[in-house]
Amino acid sequence: MMTKIGFIGMGLMGSRMTSRLLQAGFDVWVWNRSVDKCQALVEQGAKLAANLADIGRECDIILLCLADTDAVESVVFGENGLANYLSSQQLIVDFSSITPDATRLFAQRLRAQDIYWLDCPVSGGVMGAEKGTLILMAGGEGQQIERFKPIAQHLGQKLTHMGDVGTGQITKICNQMIVASNAVLIAETVALAAKAGVDARQLAPALAGGFADSLPLQILAPRMATDSFEPVQWKVQTLLKDLDNAVALAKENTSSTPISALASQLLRLHAATGASLEDLSSVVRLFKKTDL
Repeated sequence: MMTKIGFIGMGLMGSRMTSRLLQAGFDVWVWNRSVDKCQALVEQGAKLAANLADIGRECDIILLCLADTDAVESVVFGENGLANYLSSQQLIVDFSSITPDATRLFAQRLRAQDIYWLDCPVSGGVMGAEKGTLILMAGGEGQQIERFKPIAQHLGQKLTHMGDVGTGQITKICNQMIVASNAVLIAETVALAAKAGVDARQLAPALAGGFADSLPLQILAPRMATDSFEPVQWKVQTLLKDLDNAVALAKENTSSTPISALASQLLRLHAATGASLEDLSSVVRLFKKTDL
């Protein structure tokens, strides 16, 4: 029998990942706090769960893609939460970016019910979710990684088993530290080029293939150069949440992270102007000012 998949969280990433699973022929049940976000997926063939009980009772593997640690805890362990309706041998795969400590605690609580947990945050943004080219970094038992692989192959180009539960989240934190620092530096560079008389639209193609090249450069620089911040692909507030997790992890491990700390300060300054829900590329506005 085909594995029944439950997908909880139809945001920018979850909705697109669900769409890919439907296109691949999977039997997918969907649930979201705002039911209207499920409608387009139901039209594609998804089954709409009336509540979390439906997901827990009907699905073998349950995928989560939620905003933060509190959201995951509420959905899984809150009143009428998912944990109340799960049964032995089910697998939860959490694509959310949350704290490693919480991840380990959640996994431990469910293991007592003979339920498995993989923390499997992803990288690649909305575009990667649409194209199925995400990078998946997973923590958990190897046997459960193998169980998840037939699903993962339709979502990403690579799935790496990083170690025990929690290591996927640590890897994602490292990823976000690089992304955030890169984004702020690209914004700084685009603004300088424009002020110095260079057509900033030429930066990304001019630097393609060189040591300065990167996927963020090719995606963000053209948007920054033309002030094209729609559609939203990475929310500023999402990256700030991940950087807060990075700061906490660094403190726990007495590791210095000055570059990430500066990136966080600049993004927080940008968010304070009302840009928290805007695309990450909009941070270039900080540097286009003359009074930063």
